[in-house]
Order: sequence, then structure tokens, then C-alpha cells
Amino acid sequence: MIEFSAAEIAALTGGILVGAGATSITVTSAATDSRECVPGSLFVAKPGEESDGHLFLGAAFERGAVLALAEREVPRPDGTPFAAVVVPDAVLAMGELAAETVRRLRRNGEVTVVGITGSAGKTTTKDLLAGILSAEGPTVAPRGSYNGEVGVPLTVFEAGWDTRYLVIEMGATKPGHIAYLASLVQPDIGVVLGVGSAHAGEFGGVENIARAKGELFEALAPSGTAVINADDERVLAMQGRTRARTAFFTSSDDFTADADVVRARNSTTTADGNPSFLLVFPDGSEHDVVSPLLGLHHTANLLAAATVAYELGCAPERIASSLRAQSAASRWRMERTERPNGVTVINDAYNANPESMRAALRTLAELGRGHRRTWAVLGEMLELGDRSIEEHDLLGRVVVRLNISKLICVGPNTRALFNGAVLEGSWGSEAVHVDDVEAAERLLAAELEPGDIVLLKSSNGAGLRFLGDRVARALPARPAPAGSEGDAPDGPPGDTPDDAPADVTDGITDGITADVAADIAADGTAGVSADVPDHKNADFEAGSGPGASGKAQHP
Repeated sequence: MIEFSAAEIAALTGGILVGAGATSITVTSAATDSRECVPGSLFVAKPGEESDGHLFLGAAFERGAVLALAEREVPRPDGTPFAAVVVPDAVLAMGELAAETVRRLRRNGEVTVVGITGSAGKTTTKDLLAGILSAEGPTVAPRGSYNGEVGVPLTVFEAGWDTRYLVIEMGATKPGHIAYLASLVQPDIGVVLGVGSAHAGEFGGVENIARAKGELFEALAPSGTAVINADDERVLAMQGRTRARTAFFTSSDDFTADADVVRARNSTTTADGNPSFLLVFPDGSEHDVVSPLLGLHHTANLLAAATVAYELGCAPERIASSLRAQSAASRWRMERTERPNGVTVINDAYNANPESMRAALRTLAELGRGHRRTWAVLGEMLELGDRSIEEHDLLGRVVVRLNISKLICVGPNTRALFNGAVLEGSWGSEAVHVDDVEAAERLLAAELEPGDIVLLKSSNGAGLRFLGDRVARALPARPAPAGSEGDAPDGPPGDTPDDAPADVTDGITDGITADVAADIAADGTAGVSADVPDHKNADFEAGSGPGASGKAQHP
């Protein structure tokens, strides 16, 4: 983080300095988790639904924090206040500080900012791009999925005076979120990967999702570049929403444009499920790429990263070489583990929507290819709104059509998923519904055999990623409480029961944050032109140990 004095922070945010000696303080890092504070840290204290950062000022200062960005004064044991800049809204103040950070970096260096959004693939794409660019110059990219109104400023704060590339992942659950995040960092290049039905319940439909994702292209200056997925018709339609020049990526030989096009030819997967294709650049060079990633759907992410890198002037051969070498850098994204007993575990349970579920299931089916037994352990897809029951029902039918050997539907709100599989022709023990993760774990422990492939996938809040970790390590299953057996049809499919899942909102599970479910505020804040999210009801990632505090990001 570049240095800021407490007085500068107060002036930027309109805050009030409190605490003895506050005017002489300079900060050199920032954290929203007291456990991550180091000497010289600015600790951002934000009240969330699960935790209140103000309760952890003492712990933060013990670890080296010298200043807080807070919404109220907090007294020390002696009654005097901790040194702080007190503001009406700590998250908006973070945004103001992040925006000024980017402005100063631009004035004093050659930083290039890349914004990435889309309904799926954001984290994988930013990891791939960061991997390419890190060989070209100092590069900063988000940790994990830091992509919201807290995560984006935290990523910006990682940048220093020597940063050449700043890669920003942008998530949203409401119109206006992307516009707000883009107003903070003013990206030079914007990428929209795709438009799917993730958060359709929050947005009010897929078309509203498309409008929201396109806010990134609208934010680009004429000197910028919009990188467009030509294989997604909704993204392709966004080219009319930008003043910037355009560049495209596609797996089709039929698409043409009067602009740069990066293309994948002969796209397929290897016997191990790895994407394989001929990467063709606008300069005519061709490069064979076999990626260590798992699943054909990653081809689009690989192409997106390659296109941005090419537009930034990276040599095609270096781009291709990097893509050949990079495996998954973030956890729970098609994370493959080979157990010593021959069981393959694929943990893709960080997030889920209908499109990503189908992609993962296709990969599972391809890996089985008739000679290995395949298991799909699926939890709920959250935030689908009125389409929740229908989408879960359709997914159950897809499982059967793909000839997945075994389906375990986990949780009370996966009844429609189970029923869809049964109505499509699954019977006997091919499809099972269980009430919770523990029951699924016991079933897997009892029935997995050498050679089996098991996929675990769900929305973040369903918690299947932790089950995936346990299954990958072959940990002993927890004992069953009395009367906790799962349901399986005894014969041919019957009528759908009445207890279909209700619509739910993603919640916090085991310390992992949920999606922000908030309205857009009617007014902006100083120095920010876009409407800003009303994040007062945002879920924060609450730590569980002593001195833990809250932090949040959009999954």
C-alpha cells in the first residue's frame, strides 16, 4: 500500500480525526481482519451481520495497527479513544481511499488496470491473467474472490509505486454494483466473460444481469479496450455500449470482426479432462495449448486471459507458454485430488449456478467415459429467485441424461433436484436425497470404491467445499444420529412431493461470506460518480478465533 497520513485519509473521506497523536500517524497497509494487521496498518472497522469490527480494535492495535477507519469512537482501557478517522460509512470510505490510491499510482507510474466480470469464471480468469502478467512486470491481483465493495479496495491497497499491472475482479448482485466498482479503479481494459443465471433472483432476471455486467464496458474511456466473448450473444451485444475499442475471443471459426480476434481452434479435452486447443492470435501465430485446468468450459477463461495479455503487448509465445503451465490457483474450482485408493475427487463447490453446474457435470461424464463410476454430490444453487424449483428440477434431469452413475442431493432445498432425476428415469439407489452434509459424507464413506470419480458442487453457502476436503483426505465419516437415513426411490418414478424447495438467500456458513444482498443507494459519495451499493446489510466474513473481525466480498 502506498503511504497515507491520517490527515489525508480524513480529508479524502470527510472523516473526523480522534485520538491523541492521530494527526502525525502514517499508514502503510490496510486490513479488515484484525488478525491480518501488522505494524503500520489501517484497520477498517465495519459492523456486519455476523461480526462488528469495532469490537476488535484492541486486537488490531495489539498486532500493530496505528489507525482505525471506523464509524464511531472506541475507547481504550484508559478511556481515551483509539486513533481513528470516524466516518459515516467505513466501506464507502474504503472506496474513496482506493480511488485516490489509483489516481496517485497513475500520476506517478505506468500502472494499467484490468477489470474482469461475468457470471462465471472471474476468479480463474484473473488468476490466469495474473500468472501471465507477473512475468512481464509487478502485478497485483485479488486474493481468492475479493471482488466486492470491500474486496476491490483491499486489492487496490496491495499495489505499490512499482505496480505495473492491477487486475481487479468485479462481482455484483444488483444493478449499479459494477458501475460503482469501475468508478473506483477506472479500468483501462474491461472483460465480460459471460452472462448466466447466477443471482437471477437478486437481479430480477437474466436480462438485468446482462445490463449490469455491461456497466463495465460503459465505464471504459475511448482509449480503453473492451474484451468481448463473441460466443455469448448477450456479451456480444454489449459492444454497442462502449466508447472503447473492442477485441474479441471465440471458439468459433465463423466469427469475424473488424478488430482483434483471439481464437481457439479444434477445442476439445484430453483423456484427463484438460482443455486442449490451437490458440490463434491476430498476428497469425498459432500455438498448441493443453491446459492443466479441468473441463472444456475453461477454454473461454484461457482465451479471455490470452486476449487481454495480447492487447497489453505480451508476446504470443509467452502467453501460450504460461497458459500451458498454470493450474488452478484458487481453491474449490474444479480442484482435483487423486486418493491413494484410486478414487478421484473433484471439489468445485465454491459457487454454483445452472450453467456452471452443467459444465462441471459434462466434465464428470467425460472423465467417466463408460468405464469409471461417476458420483455427483450436489447442493443447492442459491439466489435463483422464482426459477429455483424449475432450475433444480432441470439439473436433476441433466444428471440422468449424462448417464452419471450416482447422484446425492444434499440439503432440504434439493428436493426438486432429486425429483427431476427420478422423473427423468433414475430409480433404485441411483439418486438419493439426504438432509445434510454429514449424511452425504457417511454415504460416500460406505459406498465409494477404487476407480470412482466424485464431483462435489454447490453454492458457497451450502458448505459442500468442506465435505470435498474431507472426502479428498479420506477422513473418517462422522457417526450418524438416530433416524437420519436419506431417501431413495424404491422403483420407477412417482409423483413429485409437495415439499419442493423454497427460495432462499445465500447465508454465511462456516466463516465464508455470502453474496451481498442490498439495494442501490440513491446518492453517491464524494469523488465517485456512480451510484453505490447500500451495503449496510452486506454479509461479512466473520472469523471464529480470538481477535477475529469481519471482512466481505462478493463470491
